[in-house]
Amino acid sequence: MADTPVRVRFAPSPTGKLHVGGARTAIYNWAFARANGGTFILRIDDTDPTRSTEENTQIILRAMRWLGLDWDEGPEVGGDFGPYFQTERAGLYRAAARRLWDEGRAYPCFCTPEQLAADREAAQARKDPFQGYQRRCRDLSREEAQARIEAGEPYVLRIKVPEDRGDVVVRDAVHGEVTFAARELDDFVIQRSDGTPTYNFATVVDDAAMGITHVIRGDDHLSNTPRQVIVYEALGAPVPTFAHISMILGADGKKLSKRHGATNVEEYRDAGYLSDAFVNYLALLGWSLDGETTIIPRDVLAREFSLEHVSKNPATFDPKKLDWIQAEYIRSMSDAAFADEVMLPELHEAGVIGGDFEADEAWVDALAAIVKPRTKFPADVVTVTAPVFATAETLAYDEKAVEKGLAKEGMGAVLDAAREALAALPEWEPAAIDAALEPLPEALDVKKRLVFQAVRVAVCGNLVSPPLGETMALIGREDCLARIDRARTMAA
Repeated sequence: MADTPVRVRFAPSPTGKLHVGGARTAIYNWAFARANGGTFILRIDDTDPTRSTEENTQIILRAMRWLGLDWDEGPEVGGDFGPYFQTERAGLYRAAARRLWDEGRAYPCFCTPEQLAADREAAQARKDPFQGYQRRCRDLSREEAQARIEAGEPYVLRIKVPEDRGDVVVRDAVHGEVTFAARELDDFVIQRSDGTPTYNFATVVDDAAMGITHVIRGDDHLSNTPRQVIVYEALGAPVPTFAHISMILGADGKKLSKRHGATNVEEYRDAGYLSDAFVNYLALLGWSLDGETTIIPRDVLAREFSLEHVSKNPATFDPKKLDWIQAEYIRSMSDAAFADEVMLPELHEAGVIGGDFEADEAWVDALAAIVKPRTKFPADVVTVTAPVFATAETLAYDEKAVEKGLAKEGMGAVLDAAREALAALPEWEPAAIDAALEPLPEALDVKKRLVFQAVRVAVCGNLVSPPLGETMALIGREDCLARIDRARTMAA
């Protein structure tokens, strides 16, 4: 299989939102395909009629698109190995099951649930190490089985595990060689009494038909693997390379769940995480580029990902590390990219600017330059830019800021002097604004901190803001002077 083009698949069940564990599995499959010049397939395993819905399918597709995991075959893009929904492949499963029966590799079983339960109890009572299906129907003749079927007797189809089958040895790309004792394998069901396939059967039929070369999935599926190997062998299909990746744990060492906080992709998207940062972080939960590098851009992941660097040890989800990576991604963006991809969309979404918003490119870039260092999440943009998009009439003044920055004795004189100096400036630029305010502390015999604090509160409404000169330059001279006039009425 070494020379066979790589074909991998991500096969979620549309029974809910995409969990971060599933997202990581999708990322690993996508990255492995890209790194090996292979094909990444998205298949929807929608065989659970009670929970699989079209709405949930669309939720998964939206999550995949947000993650930037473009699939080469699957829903919406098609391909030569479709359909890509299991509910549309029922005929393939029935045909495969029938073939195995015709070839003597499967057989109908008419045992009732009561009979199966009695057999289990008897095996337990005699302390039989094998407590699986007792193969009561294995040796029924074809004629007898057919007659019972035609008589309307309910039945399932079971795989006929060869009696001389030795232990199943799975050579896993992550866990190494894993051996499953043959005595633990019974003749398991591949087709239910209603004609639907079991998970282990449908999965193998699909993977074999689609030419899947590598099955990369969570290690909770490792226990399914020996049965799936038996099905591959019965079908005469090549067994793919398996790679079972470790589970993701919460900080308490238990499997990640809702009690640990957000667990699905939509929650992280809606919280404002960047797709690239989120993919970067999930990729690191069990895989390492070199043991040191933390920031791994998508193109590097797609070029360098390998199963050899996937750890078999469980990974712990660390929200603080995710937040740090998020901040690093925002910091690394150019001002123009930050404006186009984060700042302006967020301002539009929040209703701060309308669809007809127009501004000089240099003004937008200057705004992005002071907002970006103070942004961890897109929602921060609205808070940081609030003074810029307010007017002298609408600016909200923080009560504590007014008390600390304006209500102290002498602050009225500070604002008067600041207004006079600013009004006289020939050019309204950050450096000129800062230079105009610089002499005031000495001239007024007031601490520098108090002077700049008073002007900041007057213009921005708060004690904290981006650099004052740059912020005032963006607001504009006329509005800054009007704000100082308004603040003067609050100053002592």
